[in-house]
Amino acid sequence: MRKLICLLFVFAMSVAGCANMPTPSSQITGSYTSGLRYEGFDCSRLAAELDSLARRENQLSIAQEQRIKTSQTQAFWWGFGQGDGIEASELANVRGEKEAVRKAMETKGCQGNYISKK
Repeated sequence: MRKLICLLFVFAMSVAGCANMPTPSSQITGSYTSGLRYEGFDCSRLAAELDSLARRENQLSIAQEQRIKTSQTQAFWWGFGQGDGIEASELANVRGEKEAVRKAMETKGCQGNYISKK
């Protein structure tokens, strides 16, 4: 009987360890952002904005992956993870802004390899 109770406890803890885990950064999609903000930008300013957003996206992706690692450790010891934090929502916003800048660059006919960057 004790073995059954211990087995059930271990099973429950392993299932609970999957609860409230952060979303991998690769699965966070961009939120909608209006392109009106970028209408007055010229091509060089749009390129600079896209470059800045790409750097910020990289920082947030690293922060989200670190949150996942920390959450996995917490889930191992306590049975639950941290869930998504501000990093995930800000990453979605930055990805949405990058898409809006790309669309503005396409609309203005900006030349260069900035449009095709992901």
